[in-house]
Amino acid sequence: MNEMHLALHGVAIKKHAPAAAVAAVVGLSAERTEALLKDAAASGRLMEAQGGYALTPAGRMILDNQYSRFCDALREDAAFIKAYERFERVNVELKQIITDWQTMDVGGQKVRNDHANADYDGAVLDRLGDVHERFESVLAQLVKSLPRLARYGRALEHALEQAEAGKIEWVSEVRIESYHTVWFELHEDLLRVLGRVREE
Repeated sequence: MNEMHLALHGVAIKKHAPAAAVAAVVGLSAERTEALLKDAAASGRLMEAQGGYALTPAGRMILDNQYSRFCDALREDAAFIKAYERFERVNVELKQIITDWQTMDVGGQKVRNDHANADYDGAVLDRLGDVHERFESVLAQLVKSLPRLARYGRALEHALEQAEAGKIEWVSEVRIESYHTVWFELHEDLLRVLGRVREE
């Protein structure tokens, strides 16, 4: 990817975010990212509001059309594809863990988890830790082909450490780089690079 495509790619992943947050995703400096995003906004590819950037319809079309040009090698990289397929299998487990974190069974019905049951939460966190440990080898393979993805490993590790230390918001809170938030962004990154569609 060239720098402009990379910056727009970061905006697509973050949805609406300041330059510093986009820079963290794509591995460019905050200053360089800010300059790229301002250029893109001036040319109509982005809109800037309340300190954050978002793709315009034109910007989204341009970005989507450029992936095949910049990501052909990765899309033909057998090791990267195999690691991505392993990621998707782990993703099924992760989604179930997040569902079980956010809800619990009471009398045969699913209700919102109020996190009053420490034993229940602890069991779900143990499962999250197990999945994370198994995922590390998957991410290592992905990083061999696309080194900037290492950032996600560091962010996931940090979120897990915070959650295991009792800060339960780090499991799935959307307003911070929680485990689920970072995982979702990694998934979006992979889907865009490979030209795949997220399964609902």
